[in-house]
Amino acid sequence: MEHIRTFYSEIIDTSRGPVMVEGPVLPENLEKMTFHEDLAAFRPAPQQFKAILGISKLPEGRIIVCRQDQLVVGYTTFVYPDPLERWAEGNMENLIELGAIEVINDFRGSGLGKAMLRVSMLDDAMEDYIIITTEYYWHWDLKRTGLNVWDYRKVMEKMMNEGGLEYYATDDPEISAHPANCLMARIGSRVDRASIEKFDRLRFSNRLMY
Repeated sequence: MEHIRTFYSEIIDTSRGPVMVEGPVLPENLEKMTFHEDLAAFRPAPQQFKAILGISKLPEGRIIVCRQDQLVVGYTTFVYPDPLERWAEGNMENLIELGAIEVINDFRGSGLGKAMLRVSMLDDAMEDYIIITTEYYWHWDLKRTGLNVWDYRKVMEKMMNEGGLEYYATDDPEISAHPANCLMARIGSRVDRASIEKFDRLRFSNRLMY
């Protein structure tokens, strides 16, 4: 499968000044940027920057960033699912995962998360993919936001809805481990019926019969 990328951008006015939301960002352009030290939800910022730079070099990898000048204050990643996850078992070339979305605390509530999803989906090539995201409450910043798991999930669902992702049922053990966890997905308009059926089998692969 040929992974076509078309660059888009949008300027978002925030209380801390305008922010450029753009992508998919080429590796050579990403290398010129600086990663904000507070982008550390998953690992220390320098390590996370190295990780997203690696994703940007993958054939299917897509990185959307929020930046002020050359300082990255938010990012979103799209990449094939981890080989150890159920979603990789189907070896589907047209299934990619929204793997991470992060915005520094100073810009929370500025609409940057929604803007990154909007910009991501402007690319017509996204109509060729099934895009999934797995939401686990233990990844959520409940302490800093003061939200409970259900209110935080509502926030996440609203943000994902901006990119056309909707709730999908699944029997995946990790997602089923807590009722606030969920699978969300967007099925592109050009995805064939066979791929949709394969995705459905992945969603319910614990069933004895499908």
